[in-house]
Amino acid sequence: MINRHENISGLFRTAALVGAIIILLTSGCGRNRPSDKPPLHANPNMDTQEKYRPQTSSEFFDDGAAMRVPVAGTVPRGYLRNDNVFYHGLDADSKFVKVAPVEITAPLLARGQERYDIYCAPCHSRVGDGKGIVVNRGYPPPPTFHDPRLRELPDGQIFDVITNGIRNMPSYRHQITPEDRWAIVVYLRALQKSQNARLEDIPAEQRGHIREVK
Repeated sequence: MINRHENISGLFRTAALVGAIIILLTSGCGRNRPSDKPPLHANPNMDTQEKYRPQTSSEFFDDGAAMRVPVAGTVPRGYLRNDNVFYHGLDADSKFVKVAPVEITAPLLARGQERYDIYCAPCHSRVGDGKGIVVNRGYPPPPTFHDPRLRELPDGQIFDVITNGIRNMPSYRHQITPEDRWAIVVYLRALQKSQNARLEDIPAEQRGHIREVK
């Protein structure tokens, strides 16, 4: 015989189960629907911080501008560039380094070719003879990269010319990163080598693929 306490306990269990089912159903129906009530923020100042936005005014500073001029001599993080060889192509004696301070790899050459074709080929042409498409339209022709004088230039000097420009050539410091400038220098050396190569410069296992062009 079921006593009274067991009957009441069973009713409570049934009511709790029904309540849980209702909660699950109602919570599912309301999903993906906008709510009129804002979410509860235990620490709302993380969402509404007091700060200045760019180009806004400020009553705190005398000139009324929120944006401030950096303190003299400060350098943004990541822009110290105190490696004179890598960022300027100069050695400890402020002379141009003879060899690029990068490891020559196939991906680096491919990157250099890509950047060269974009920024250099319009004037210097893809083979480096100085007969690019803009020269055909009246731009002063640059010297050929295959001139003995340019073939003897230090790698650091070529890097410097890309960085700062020379004569009719503008600076490309803003368009081309230092990493890509060195990649162009490495590719340029390969380009010069390709136009002045000797049979012994080619690996023996690849010489069989060479054809004479008449």
